[in-house]
Amino acid sequence: MQFLAQVRLDDVDATAAGMWSVFVCQNDPGMCEDWNPIAGGNRAFVFGPGQLAPAAVPAGSNVLMGEVSAVAYLPVDGDDYGHAYEQWSKASDRPATDVLGQIGGSPQWIQDDETPSCESCDRPMSFLVQLEEGHNHATAANFGGGGQGYGFRCHPCATAAFVWQR
Repeated sequence: MQFLAQVRLDDVDATAAGMWSVFVCQNDPGMCEDWNPIAGGNRAFVFGPGQLAPAAVPAGSNVLMGEVSAVAYLPVDGDDYGHAYEQWSKASDRPATDVLGQIGGSPQWIQDDETPSCESCDRPMSFLVQLEEGHNHATAANFGGGGQGYGFRCHPCATAAFVWQR
């Protein structure tokens, strides 16, 4: 599985601590059910404070992504993701494709609402992050070609899930 992204929980909720991380299947030609939050084709985790340490980049041909990025969080007022996305693009005079997602708020589903339920307590999980596929095909996440990924967690159970739509 390939590491895709991680989000500091205190960036979403000032009272939270730890890290949300997601990994996705990179089987070619894509035989994993990575669009399903519980089928095993993707896997999200919540790590508590102090549970993670920086890892060394693998040597040789194990490196699958030609580029690794960090993103800046820029607060934008808006009623929803679509509105904030457009507002940011106009205010910054940059292309909307430079927006790589949102932290917190409410998901803007491409299809129907697919908020996962926690496998431990069966309650709906809380939304954390929405990720755009990316603007460079060589380094973009594969959410089916133009899709978006959605990250969730169950705070009481310290579980996480990831689903994508196209």
